[in-house]
Amino acid sequence: MNNDLSYLSIAIAVGLGATFVMDMWTFFLRRVFNIPSPNYCLVGRWLCFMPEGVFRHSNITATPQKSAECLIGWTAHYMIGAIYALSLVLCTSRWWLREPTLAPAIIFGAATVAIPFLTMQPAFGLGVASFNTPNPRQARLRSLINHTVFGLGLYLSAVAIHSMFYAYA
Repeated sequence: MNNDLSYLSIAIAVGLGATFVMDMWTFFLRRVFNIPSPNYCLVGRWLCFMPEGVFRHSNITATPQKSAECLIGWTAHYMIGAIYALSLVLCTSRWWLREPTLAPAIIFGAATVAIPFLTMQPAFGLGVASFNTPNPRQARLRSLINHTVFGLGLYLSAVAIHSMFYAYA
């Protein structure tokens, strides 16, 4: 396999693994502490309205549902995780995949919270950084923690993949 394609594939796998780690974290929070998980069906709804030219909603939950919005939202969630991992590799180097370190992954993961704060939440009618929610501080903290856990997932996934593919190289 082409070396660049190999790194691309590994980075995508790291992103998918990191997204899964974040999902397991939110599942744990929901089961143990009854903390609601993010609703990726709403991401799908948002994306489904885009071809109609609708990019902002005053309240996405009051917007009519679209066919396959949950499938589209969950697929987008995992694709975004893969894109974030590719971005981390571009920001560090592809050698980070060979020798993963925790700090860049955690910092990068935490920094990715800027995307939902500045793009998705305002487009959903929640305001910049959840300003229009009933408890903005709690929503911000939850988002930041989830994205930091994603960063931890980037590291853990890279270590796991490294041990599988590079241990015998």
